[in-house]
Amino acid sequence: MTVFHHLTFKNFLVVAILLATPLLMLAPMPAGAQQMADGLTVQIAPPDLPVYDQPPLPADGYIWIPGYWHWSPGQGYYWVPGTWVLPPSADMLWTPPYWAWADGVYVFHAGYWGPQVGYYGGVNYGYGYFGSGYQGGRWEGREFVYNRSVNNFGKLHVAHVYQQKVEAANRARVSYAGGARGLKSEPSPEERSAEHDAHGPVTAEQTKHITAAAQSPAFAASRNQGRPPVAATSHAAQFKGPGVVRAQPAAVQHAAPRPAAPHPAAAPHPASAAEKGREEKR
Repeated sequence: MTVFHHLTFKNFLVVAILLATPLLMLAPMPAGAQQMADGLTVQIAPPDLPVYDQPPLPADGYIWIPGYWHWSPGQGYYWVPGTWVLPPSADMLWTPPYWAWADGVYVFHAGYWGPQVGYYGGVNYGYGYFGSGYQGGRWEGREFVYNRSVNNFGKLHVAHVYQQKVEAANRARVSYAGGARGLKSEPSPEERSAEHDAHGPVTAEQTKHITAAAQSPAFAASRNQGRPPVAATSHAAQFKGPGVVRAQPAAVQHAAPRPAAPHPAAAPHPASAAEKGREEKR
């Protein structure tokens, strides 16, 4: 008892860690993945991004969140469909999550909200997220203004728009950075600056959306061979009904991005099969 009375708080923490270490070493780890301090790591490369059209904007003020491959121990890689969500506040933009090869594993870097778009591995998610920054819209005061050459407005009248040609950093469907096959990308000075901003996590709406995708067996890459039955949806966590978009065949993956259109239209992912058909007709 006397010994413990003389222990400092720091020494107490050391003793606690030493006692807990054997238990931590015996804890089971998910097959093919492990949880580390810097994020989820997986030993298997994520699949290529599926090809899909952007569903229509449900209402003014929503921001596009591109789809991506996530991982769960139960079903491995699963697709989180692209969707439209309300930002947590004005002036906030979304930096998509991405996978990156590092030290023999694929590390997942979570997405976040912030005043500027940060680095997301150079991954071309399409619809404004072409590998660096976001070209689908911008904040002007408390109004979000949409680039009409990128977004699909459907039948919705959107008052705050502008027209700007977009350029893709790459045309690949590869969904991760680094390694032998991954994208060769480095953060720009602006993206490095964004790392020091105050970041906000996913919203409750996004959490509901991700959870619903994780609980849908059909979204697992092992079942859909990289073509999820729902690639995108107009409303978060709604995978049936109007606004739901299926993945397209990925055989045509080298079509060039569509130039800026003079009317509201969805700029497809560079690999869009429909866009290739239009280019051939020209």
